[in-house]
Amino acid sequence: MSVRGAEPEVIWARPERAGRGPRPAFTRADVAAAAVRIADAEGLDAVSMRHVAAALGCGTMSLYNYVPRKEDLYELMVDAVGAEHELWEPAGDWRADMVRVAEQTRALMYRHPWMPRLMSPVYGFSPHALRYLEHCLACLDPLDAPYGTKLEMIAMVNGVVTTYVRNELDTAERARSLPWSEEQENAVRIAYLGGQIASGAYPRMAAAFAEDPGPIDLEGVFRRALDRVLDGFAS
Repeated sequence: MSVRGAEPEVIWARPERAGRGPRPAFTRADVAAAAVRIADAEGLDAVSMRHVAAALGCGTMSLYNYVPRKEDLYELMVDAVGAEHELWEPAGDWRADMVRVAEQTRALMYRHPWMPRLMSPVYGFSPHALRYLEHCLACLDPLDAPYGTKLEMIAMVNGVVTTYVRNELDTAERARSLPWSEEQENAVRIAYLGGQIASGAYPRMAAAFAEDPGPIDLEGVFRRALDRVLDGFAS
């Protein structure tokens, strides 16, 4: 829904505090840090203008002088967490550097489990996001490819990381909400699946299960997915 008379703006182009008056009591970084602490402790749904204002010790309406919209608050949060990316001197091996980037991003998302929900190209050009993208492009200097292709690779790598982490976090959250143990849940589902496979209606699935690959190596799945993305650009 559009607001009559409203104009689009970028939070980073906006002054730290709108209007005249006394020196601001807080910085934009203070607001972002308070919101991140709330999200880390209570989840993203707990982040509200009222809750953040209370954490800072100011009135909710006062907070709007620093952050005009909740979407801007989310962007500040994403950028604040982006500051945690460690930037290193590229090793000259673009593939090894991109694996390192992916592993670091993955660890960052596990530290801040709400992050996968906010991963969006809309928040991709904040100060720390630009710093991160510039670093990734520096890592890809040895790769003979147009910058558009390199940016596409960075986006795909981030997509693999985000999907993997979100699926694992969602699975863990669901397991915690069960009224019985995860082992009991899995046993019931495996028994049902076994009956369906044994019915003969799914011969290819039956053949797949007959190979008996053993327990799923989730770490191996992640690395293979990442390797396949990088393989596609290596050629």
